[in-house]
Amino acid sequence: MHEARLCRIGRRMLTTGTAIAVLSAAAPSLASADDSADLRIESYVLLVGAAKPTLAELQSGRGTERLRELAHQAEPGARLAQETVGPAGSYAPLSRQASGSAPVTQTEGARSSMGARATAPEPARTMTFEECEKGLGSDKKFFVKSRFAVCNGASFLQTWVRNNQPVGQSMFNVRVVGTIAKNSRTINFQYYFTDFATTGTTGAAAMPITTKGNIPQSWPSGVRYTRGGNMPGTKTFAELKALRTFTQTVNAKPGQGSSGSTDLIFAVYEPAISYTPPAGWTLSGAQGGKLFMLAPRWDAASYLANSTGGGNPDRKGAATFSYVPTMTYSAKPGAEERAVAQHIKTAFTKPEDTKPYMSAKKVLGQMASDPLHRTVNKDRRDANRKAAVKQCKRYWGANYSHGSTRECDEYPFATTYEGAAEHDFDEDAKKFNFSVKPIPEDDNGAGGNILTSFYAKNRIIDGMNDGFIVKIVS
Repeated sequence: MHEARLCRIGRRMLTTGTAIAVLSAAAPSLASADDSADLRIESYVLLVGAAKPTLAELQSGRGTERLRELAHQAEPGARLAQETVGPAGSYAPLSRQASGSAPVTQTEGARSSMGARATAPEPARTMTFEECEKGLGSDKKFFVKSRFAVCNGASFLQTWVRNNQPVGQSMFNVRVVGTIAKNSRTINFQYYFTDFATTGTTGAAAMPITTKGNIPQSWPSGVRYTRGGNMPGTKTFAELKALRTFTQTVNAKPGQGSSGSTDLIFAVYEPAISYTPPAGWTLSGAQGGKLFMLAPRWDAASYLANSTGGGNPDRKGAATFSYVPTMTYSAKPGAEERAVAQHIKTAFTKPEDTKPYMSAKKVLGQMASDPLHRTVNKDRRDANRKAAVKQCKRYWGANYSHGSTRECDEYPFATTYEGAAEHDFDEDAKKFNFSVKPIPEDDNGAGGNILTSFYAKNRIIDGMNDGFIVKIVS
């Protein structure tokens, strides 16, 4: 019962779900029929696409337990995507399940050269409503197409009860899509209110619904934001059904971030939906919900694109979402980086077969909970490479390069804090928790080029407040 209460519209709400049989949105309210009746609204927040019990099932008593189970599956306490990184990741509970993600395409999985260099694909920066709907499916709370195109949502279901007997049902879905154009500091949040439906007797058509886009926390605190768009404020159920979609834009000017050349700003953006019962009805529980959060970030790092704003100080840097992105390497025949991918695949799946030997070796970068972290510090990178080469010589001899046709490949990468020299800088880090292997220099070069372009295109910043993982396609 406690979990059910947490999910009632009293608590948190937002998009998704399948439509209930659509009857007249203007069905008469029982409030005018019998002023002495006990009229209340029980509200639930469910996952998008959840197969909801019908009014007939609720009236027979068969649907109540199903509703409670669906509410539990919606993770009412989880407010942020599992892949959230940086300060926002500790602000609110993370989802227990991975977000929906875009499938790896053949082009991404087996790249051909771009001129003389292999390169990482450009991350997506747009998302349609249909892509969001498909990405969330029936069991996801968040969908991360890239760290520049994300969405989340929930389904709001209201049961209208007269004298403890369900007499009507209403619902609507809300999805919020966040996108960021290339080298832009402006984030566009597109709200979609869809799948409005009523059955039985309700007062839904006149029910006021208020939409807000809050920023409850910034790091550092005191950041000032510029907002735009056409947020509607308060509209009735019927009015929102007709409106369907609207936007809010959020921009944080540079110069407000953390000290240093990176000029970092982290925040949480919280779509908040609340509604007020029509006259004569009461809500069981609170009258609104803050359903989920997105995690925007702004930077003006000197080592990333648009660091000068093209001469306009107000436009330097760009925004991203603080989610762990995935870099893909291909082990397929013909892939330029194939030897690199095969090496990493072995480190992931058969670490006992890698060098140097380490009992219970488990390299990082396989899951969002254990990502890799970029370092731009030259001394740290050089130390990682030196430590890797030492192990190549130890196991394959001083002539492991075979006359410069092979190079010492290392994973985790030398450009990460988790590289081969990690233990030298952090005595708590496990020694030898990395893998080295001599591979053809062309493959090693292609792997390095893909990594470098991945850093740039995804605005990976130095330090523990950002991170990424690696996936091998074979």
